[in-house]
Amino acid sequence: MRGRAVMDLSVLHDNAGAIALYEKLGFTRIPVFSMKTRNAINEKLFIGSPPDQSLNPYATILITEARRRGIAVEVLDAENAYFRLSFGGRSIVCRESLSELTSAIAFSQCDDKAVTRRVLQKAGLRVPAQRRAGSPADNADFLAEHGRLVVKPARGEQGKGITVDVRTPEVLEQAVVTARAHAETALLEVLIEGQDLRIVVIDDKVVAAAIRRPAEVIGTGKHTIAQLIEAQSRRRAAATGGESRIPLDAETERCVRDHGHALDDILAEGKRLFVRRTANLHTGGTLHDVTAMLHPALAHAVPVVGLDFLVPDAAAPDYMIIEANERPGLANHEPQPTAQRFIDLLFPQTAV
Repeated sequence: MRGRAVMDLSVLHDNAGAIALYEKLGFTRIPVFSMKTRNAINEKLFIGSPPDQSLNPYATILITEARRRGIAVEVLDAENAYFRLSFGGRSIVCRESLSELTSAIAFSQCDDKAVTRRVLQKAGLRVPAQRRAGSPADNADFLAEHGRLVVKPARGEQGKGITVDVRTPEVLEQAVVTARAHAETALLEVLIEGQDLRIVVIDDKVVAAAIRRPAEVIGTGKHTIAQLIEAQSRRRAAATGGESRIPLDAETERCVRDHGHALDDILAEGKRLFVRRTANLHTGGTLHDVTAMLHPALAHAVPVVGLDFLVPDAAAPDYMIIEANERPGLANHEPQPTAQRFIDLLFPQTAV
């Protein structure tokens, strides 16, 4: 700087701290606006202000990627995560990862789990034995035949109304009541042991695969299981923008009881305890990326946007498909580029 009469130093217009420092050093502001190559620091100058309405993480990840590419975003219903993306004369309404590109037929086939199973079975894919809940006697016969069941509503999402590892007629009938509180039809399905694998497919390509693990707590030797659940639930909520919490409900209490504990027991230091049986993110589950080790046979078995598998090992070819998802959550699959590939599908001309 020594010996120079003039020095040009640019700074973001709203960086008040830097501006004050440079003025204190003797720099003078001039009425010039300069446009630089977009980078992580100045990107907001290129894409404008984000929408005023707050959206859940599943919609936010897609909107952020769209805005990064210069795609216009209009929030239609923030509470239910509906938004419109527009670019180059093309406009598409989405609800999270569900877009107008998904046909009504495909939606209806995913919406009813009994229909989903029949479609997958006819396609030659492996699915567990299943039947609709009927009379207590018929239900008990199905249980006696298979030993351990999963009971779930025919329609629904986020693990609501599902009871896993039903072994007695008494628990079975209560599980049917729970499922019917969420949908008119309850389904009885054979319990398949294995890891819960979520595979996300976009535009006929596997984009992400993750093992989903049920919520668990680790004992401190000082706190009750209920206190550990509440603390872990707060951590999960903070890490997921409020989307993941562990409910302290009858199903959690049953799971803890089946492990030989009560909610007011103090869990030994270092002991791990699963407090849910379903691995849904919304009930405190966690995702662990296994995309790189996914067996090709599993990738080729995916005909829709998102499928839930039960597998002995993600690197092995064996599987059972338990659900299809027309609106899979694309957040929390880092480092896989789920949002990027979704926007590529909607607006291929913006793909890099």
